[in-house]
Amino acid sequence: MTIRSALAIAALLLTGSPAIAANLSVDIGTKQTFTTEQLLARPDATTIHVPNDAAFHRTMTYRAVPLRALLDAAHLPDKSDVQITGTDGFVTHLPARLMAESKAPHAQAWLAIEPSDAPWPRDIGPFYVVWTNAAASNIKSEQWPYKVDSIRTATPPAVRWPQIAVGSDVPATSPIRRGQALFATQCMACHKMNGAGDASMGPDLNLPHNPTEYFQPWVLKQFIRDPRSIRAWPDMKMHGFDRNAMSERDIDDVIAYLTYMAKHKK
Repeated sequence: MTIRSALAIAALLLTGSPAIAANLSVDIGTKQTFTTEQLLARPDATTIHVPNDAAFHRTMTYRAVPLRALLDAAHLPDKSDVQITGTDGFVTHLPARLMAESKAPHAQAWLAIEPSDAPWPRDIGPFYVVWTNAAASNIKSEQWPYKVDSIRTATPPAVRWPQIAVGSDVPATSPIRRGQALFATQCMACHKMNGAGDASMGPDLNLPHNPTEYFQPWVLKQFIRDPRSIRAWPDMKMHGFDRNAMSERDIDDVIAYLTYMAKHKK
């Protein structure tokens, strides 16, 4: 179970409660605002079926529009990101190249739209980024943002915030460098690093202290996997990453990155 799907369960609303028509802000050079009705009325809106949906863990059916078309992704700046923000403070970055893919075998990104008269089973609307053929592009669990209220182009995290980047002396094949990429995708959606990041759900993971400085290695690994098995409190938001979200290697590499960054506070 991902952090966000666990939060959605905690915020579960009664099925059948009316969804509220909403606005989506999109800024890819020119700022636009789309209503639920406008998005559903687009000629490219269609019904899609999403196997193993990240939030619901089963096949889901949505009315959706292709993000590639909505964002005119083919013309996004090279090596740029698309920053997607949720009303709950969750912020994720998706490489623009993922949006630009137009056909199989690549994953296809869609903006699922919650109809006002047919609310989804959980409070994750009104807009939710979903993927078809997600495994083909190695889409990670935190790359399915929901409660979306704004989308804009952005500079990739390691370029925008040099303080999260590992040194040039770290080999390209190092677990530390792979851990940095995983941290940016899976962890910076909720956390900051060295004061860098847009998310506000969780604490900074290097300042004032890095978790490798107060957790034994086995405890930190278990905490990432299943935090409540180590420590729990009433307002706890982190619910960990199952093996579908992060493999053993993924967690090991993130810890390698955290260990490195503990010696590089900026």
